[in-house]
Amino acid sequence: MSWIILAISGGLEVVWATALKASEGFSKPLYSGIVAVAAFLSFWLLAYAMRSLPLGTAYPVWVGIGAIGSFIMGIYAFGETASPLRLASAGLIVIGIAGLKLAEG
Repeated sequence: MSWIILAISGGLEVVWATALKASEGFSKPLYSGIVAVAAFLSFWLLAYAMRSLPLGTAYPVWVGIGAIGSFIMGIYAFGETASPLRLASAGLIVIGIAGLKLAEG
């Protein structure tokens, strides 16, 4: 169950990071509110998952989910570049996340 909560928390990190970009420096109230709510829920769920997952696994996995999700949202929602080097680098992050999950058991 902790892994599911951690995954949801990471998904909410993607939501707040995407809304942060869309808020244009907190100049758009709707997106700014989404940032606040999603960030709070993301951190709260991360803390809850950490009750049974080790810090050295939970936090890097959470960051990795947020990084990859934000990378994908940047490409699709904001037209950012999907060059081979950027894609390969994101792939390395995914490999790292998978390695931490496998090491946890």
